[in-house]
Amino acid sequence: MRKLLAGALVAFAAAASPAYAAEKLDFILNWVPGGDHAPYYYAKKMGWYAREGIDLNLEPGKGSVLAAQRVGAGANPIGLADMGTVLVAEGKGADLVAVYNVYANSPQGFYWLKSSGIKGIKDFPGKKIGNPAGDAARAMWPAVAKANGVDPASVTWVNIDPNAKLAALKAHSIDITTSFYNLHHVFKKELGADMGFLAWRDAGVNPYGNSVIVNGAFLKAHEALIGKFVKVTQRAFYTCVKDPKPCIEALVEANGALKYDNEMQNWEEVEVLMSDKYARTVALGYHDPARMQSDYNLVKDYIGIEKPFDVKTVYTNQFLDRSIKMPK
Repeated sequence: MRKLLAGALVAFAAAASPAYAAEKLDFILNWVPGGDHAPYYYAKKMGWYAREGIDLNLEPGKGSVLAAQRVGAGANPIGLADMGTVLVAEGKGADLVAVYNVYANSPQGFYWLKSSGIKGIKDFPGKKIGNPAGDAARAMWPAVAKANGVDPASVTWVNIDPNAKLAALKAHSIDITTSFYNLHHVFKKELGADMGFLAWRDAGVNPYGNSVIVNGAFLKAHEALIGKFVKVTQRAFYTCVKDPKPCIEALVEANGALKYDNEMQNWEEVEVLMSDKYARTVALGYHDPARMQSDYNLVKDYIGIEKPFDVKTVYTNQFLDRSIKMPK
């Protein structure tokens, strides 16, 4: 009986100890919670972060720009942001290091109505593309156009609110719009068989999308902590690819306004964005050095980088478990 009691106490102490040693980590998301954030909520629900001494606080975001600014300034130690936005912020003096890549493929894509006569990007000249002023897709359009032999000046850009894209397309006030692929199911539901689509990853321009970023000074002072965070997160993404149901359930449970079916469709699209040859053969979450240099050059040429820097300083693969790869 004593041995059983002693064993129970040891087990209880082991299970409870992270609660005493846990360090709070305020993680700012790139947007409001959605299917693409399910792995963080699942790992938190399962106690994976807590067992590593991490008290993870997931904060809804308002775009990659805000996330990069807050992490770069140290207001949040860690966050999620589009890699192109991160490179621009670094050039403005932000202190950022990407430690885990989520979107190995660009989430950007063009949408149009097939009934308009548009069959592909070669038919874009003379047409109106609607999206918000200052949108990254607009800034990168010259690169996409050049890659496809289209004159960048041959289209007209129309300023519309992000939530008005579908309505404007259906009303024919614009001919084309842009959106992230993890909303592909929304466009498909609204437009049906009349939906035309071209992913940037299939149009010759494929910069990295969302990555987990850490404040540089915080990373130097908390390497072990971030290492644990990355390994838990990498394991969570792998687990959610293998079996997404409990992950989406955890997401919806933590965010009551979300609908399971919608977020499951979102997640299925996220899986497409996660998978490239490096994620499948090197490690899930890997930043390829050659691609990072290419992305830096792309951003420098088409968006601009105020103060040039060595792109190798803005990402690291050191915390990744190389045995964990994207399922093929």
